[in-house]
Amino acid sequence: MKLIIHSIHFDADKKLTDFIQKKADKLEQYYDGIVSGEVFLRLDKSETKENKIVEIKLEVPGNNTFAKKQSKSFEESTDLCVDALRRQLVKLKTKQKAYL
Repeated sequence: MKLIIHSIHFDADKKLTDFIQKKADKLEQYYDGIVSGEVFLRLDKSETKENKIVEIKLEVPGNNTFAKKQSKSFEESTDLCVDALRRQLVKLKTKQKAYL
């Protein structure tokens, strides 16, 4: 899957981008029609330790899916986003099968 990763106000290292790509690629086993995806990595300015925000938007024909999660590391936020998107894609696939 073609994935564009934007890191806002910092530079994400290769290890983090590879981790995100690997996790996002696993979503294709739940839904074949994913066209592309965009990932936004942000640092929240709050004083709390849970200041890493990951937003993932997937372009699916006829639909777009989106997840935004915040936690203490980008890896944890990515895992939470991918899990939320997995549920959305399974639900979307179930709905499409119901119409056939």
